[in-house]
Amino acid sequence: MHAMVLKKLGAALEWTDLADQQPGPGEIRVKVAACGVCRTDLHVIDSELPHLKLPIIPGHEIVGRIDVIGPGVEGLRLGERVGVPWLGYTCGVCPYCMAGQENLCDRLLFTGYTRNGGFATATIADARFAFPLGETGSDVAIAPLLCAGLIGWRSLVIAGEGKKLGLYGYGAAAHIVAQVAKWQGRAVFAFTRPGDVATQAFARRLGATWAGGSDEMPPEPLDAAIIFATVGDLVPLTLRAVRKGGRVVCAGIHMSDIPGFPYRLLWEERQLMSVANLTRQDGIDFLRLAPEVGIVTKTTRYPLNQANEALADLRAGRFDGAAVLVP
Repeated sequence: MHAMVLKKLGAALEWTDLADQQPGPGEIRVKVAACGVCRTDLHVIDSELPHLKLPIIPGHEIVGRIDVIGPGVEGLRLGERVGVPWLGYTCGVCPYCMAGQENLCDRLLFTGYTRNGGFATATIADARFAFPLGETGSDVAIAPLLCAGLIGWRSLVIAGEGKKLGLYGYGAAAHIVAQVAKWQGRAVFAFTRPGDVATQAFARRLGATWAGGSDEMPPEPLDAAIIFATVGDLVPLTLRAVRKGGRVVCAGIHMSDIPGFPYRLLWEERQLMSVANLTRQDGIDFLRLAPEVGIVTKTTRYPLNQANEALADLRAGRFDGAAVLVP
């Protein structure tokens, strides 16, 4: 197999030939057809997440087909198309798992961070955390749904049922969740980097009621807002933009420090919340809903061996939607 491997902190990924791996008990081997490139991959590569052990193969928006099934796996078959997300393993026995909060498991493993991911021609996955995808839709179009879509969905649910929804940072996740919100009958207010008129136009094409810079106030108070950007400075701005009783959801796994702000911005029962990972039920619910919504992902393809270029373009904001690697 071939993979783009992070071998040194702060270094570029290296194209590497590796021996084929065999799945252990409860595992499957997936021949990768497409793997989305997520901002979390940048956090891994930039060592902004703790306890990173090298070498590691990034990538956690994996679409592929099962080509080997390990002992004890039931309910999956050879050749079946599956998706492998960020959540790669939970213990099933800690208090969080027992309470239905497996996204907070004490012994979590994450695809592409604490276990090898999908920037490769094949990957090993825990069969319990592989979602059957069926045959509708292309591999490339589906790949961003495995993280951008899933985290966007969980964030939208936590944001509540307010009709006026702000999305701060209009990248892969926001362009998916905006389509779901519009389908639900909500008005979407899109916030981009100041001056990014191209992305603002992209948001309007996807049905945004209003689009502007993150330094602007919306034309009317928001019921809720989701922050996908990794910029802590946005939190006070977003609290200022929501109405009394409004909710602000921080959707990223990493964010720069949040600056101090006056208590009056939080007062009047505004809520500030975070989203951590996802549960398998999130995946089941969202992937069942996605075809009904008719989600269209905007993707830019890169060959697997150009993963470094894809990451650089993501960092610089050189494309709308999501980047996807294809072996």
